[in-house]
This record gives sequence, C-alpha cells and structure tokens, in this order.
Amino acid sequence: MNGGDIQAVDSGAVSGRNLRSFDFVMAAFVTILLLSNVLGAGKVAVIDLPGVGEWPFGAGILFFPISYVIGDVLTEVYGYARARRCIWAGFAALLFMAAMAAIVVALPPAASWQGQAAYEQVFGQVPRIVLASIVAFWAGEFANSYVLARMKVWTKGRHLWTRTIGSTVVGQGIDSIIFYPLAFYGVWDNGTLVIVLLTQFALKVGWEALLTPFTYAVVGWLKKREGIDIYDEATDFTPFKTAL
Repeated sequence: MNGGDIQAVDSGAVSGRNLRSFDFVMAAFVTILLLSNVLGAGKVAVIDLPGVGEWPFGAGILFFPISYVIGDVLTEVYGYARARRCIWAGFAALLFMAAMAAIVVALPPAASWQGQAAYEQVFGQVPRIVLASIVAFWAGEFANSYVLARMKVWTKGRHLWTRTIGSTVVGQGIDSIIFYPLAFYGVWDNGTLVIVLLTQFALKVGWEALLTPFTYAVVGWLKKREGIDIYDEATDFTPFKTAL
C-alpha cells in the first residue's frame, strides 16, 4: 500500500493503529456539538419565505446537523469503534457543559457586575430540556453510526449517499422522537409538538442531503490520507464500551 492506494480492511485490523487525522475529526465533532448547543439552541430566528411569510426556526438547526455529517464521516472512514469513542466524548462534554453552565449561572454576581440577567437568559438551562437533549443525542448518534456501519457492509462500500442519508433518517428520527416529547410534552399542545417534531426532522434530513457533496469530498480525502477503508465485518456493536 503506497501513494494514493486505499486498502479495504476489517476494523479489527486497525484497532491499535494510530491514524493520522482521527484526533482532528474527533475534535471537530465535539466542538461543533458543543457550539451548536451553546450558540444555536437558545435562539429562535426567522426567515421570510415567498408566499408563506415569516417562518420561525431554531437557529441551532443550521449547525447541529453538521455533527451528524461528521458522525457519518467518522463511521465511514474510521469504523464504528472509533465513532463510538467520539460519541462518548461528546456525551461527556455535553454533561460537563451543562454542569458548568448551571454552576456559573447560579454563582452570586458581584454588585458591580450588571450582566447577570443577560447571562441567565443566554446560559440558563431548563433541566428537563438539557436531559432530553443529551439523551436524544446519545441514542440518535449511536443509531446513526450503527446503521451506516451495517449498510456499508451490506452495500460493499458502494453508494455512500444511501447510507449517509439512510443513517441520518434513522438517527435524526430517534433523536427527534426522544427529544421533543421528553422536553415539551405537557408544555406544548400535542398538535404543536407533532408539527415541530416533523418539521425539524425534515429540515435536518434535508440539510444532510444538501451536504452530501461535502461528505463525499471529506470522506474521499480522509481515506486517501489514511490509506485504508474500514469495514465493520466482525465489530462488537454494543454502545457501552469505549475501547477500540
């Protein structure tokens, strides 16, 4: 194997191997996950649609789906075991972020500091929504990674778009089905809950489909850089481990 050659290997063959770009992809995954929750989740934006008028949407939807795209890249290029490690890293980072935000907001402000109200508005959290978000992320990302890894074996590595979009339909579906009822059941009326759930799900899957050319480019570049194409033929798919 040399130059631009790419060798197809089972995930077990690279379990202890140091891969050149894996750490950077994992860092990008965790960074986008945290920033989309911090900067996007709390803002309701609006877009003016021709013939429809102003349509409100959660600003986080612009960037949170990118974490699923990177999750697809991780599984496609590095295999389920390494994607699993990244998901646990993201899960731990979300827990720490939630705890840090709660503690920092709760600390009594100095009398000379006038930013407490704004700070609470931006970083204050509803525990129920935080719990729903973290649980939904964990379940959705693992479902996404599992489906993509299994489809890669079934399709013999062909038709990448079918597994990136197919896995997103499953992962984002599970994410939405868990998050919205857990966060808002009994707060919103059931009709609104269903409409928002379906709308957000459709937008997330649509965003994934639009990013397919980007996914192809990144996956192709990383596989050439690493020189391998990993298949999860004999992988232990339990989510409850972090070892490679």
